[in-house]
Amino acid sequence: MNDFDIKMIKKLILKGQWLLSEHALDKLLERNLRIVDVLTSILNGEILEDYPDDPRGHSCLILGKKDNKYIHTVCGFQNKSLVIITSYIPELPKWIDERTRGGKYHE
Repeated sequence: MNDFDIKMIKKLILKGQWLLSEHALDKLLERNLRIVDVLTSILNGEILEDYPDDPRGHSCLILGKKDNKYIHTVCGFQNKSLVIITSYIPELPKWIDERTRGGKYHE
């Protein structure tokens, strides 16, 4: 699986073919995010950025929403499963809003 397709990502979530990296688990706990909120945000989300040259392997950034909270989730693939690499709330200074990178982090 090399190409990211939001429909395929959503299908893997619904089929239970997803994994949570140890890093993602640590960050969810640190950021007070619940996995159900992350999964819900992916299911109503869209691919915001694609990272084909990520040294850790091809990944993408998904923008989704749970209730009135935007959540960013970075995902990749391992074997035939979706891997949730990390999740966070897009905030200043890294993000101006949920779609716009800000400050020195702007690429």
